[in-house]
Amino acid sequence: MRTLSKHGTAGRRSQLGITLVETAIALGLLVTTSVGVMTIVAVTMTTNEDQGHFSARAAEYAQDKMEQLISLAFGDSLSNTAVFPATASGGTGLAVGGSSDPSAPAAGYVDYLDRSGNPLAIVGGAAPADWFYIRVWQISIPSGTTNLKQITVASQVRHGVGRGKAPQATVATLKTNPF
Repeated sequence: MRTLSKHGTAGRRSQLGITLVETAIALGLLVTTSVGVMTIVAVTMTTNEDQGHFSARAAEYAQDKMEQLISLAFGDSLSNTAVFPATASGGTGLAVGGSSDPSAPAAGYVDYLDRSGNPLAIVGGAAPADWFYIRVWQISIPSGTTNLKQITVASQVRHGVGRGKAPQATVATLKTNPF
């Protein structure tokens, strides 16, 4: 039978609680690190969700404006589509002009929406202070054609999420005469 010296037994007893202390410290570090990582994941998920939501809305609002413009007659140059509902006069209709650059809107070819997508009134040609989406459109005649117009609509959110670029969507179509 093997016997341990008094010194050997004391050495073992002094190490009995070390594993528990080490495990508790490791667990504490793991929890602290996990909380930090989960915070970053939560912020990233929220930012991505917001950016995706705004991008989808921008595309939807560009498509809405496109449908409104396509419904006009080919030769219509009087309908005011910058207001909702459109009026039969006081606007540009499908007259050639406008801009598809949201940073350079052309009068008569721009409208603004609030955060919920409701149209805002343009007073004195200035953008409403509380706009959230801008929609601009351009009507052009492709070179080498006579009875064809190209309609381009761009919709952009006022601000990007975080440091990202403001979400934007652009749609384009062709309209032919007599349709």
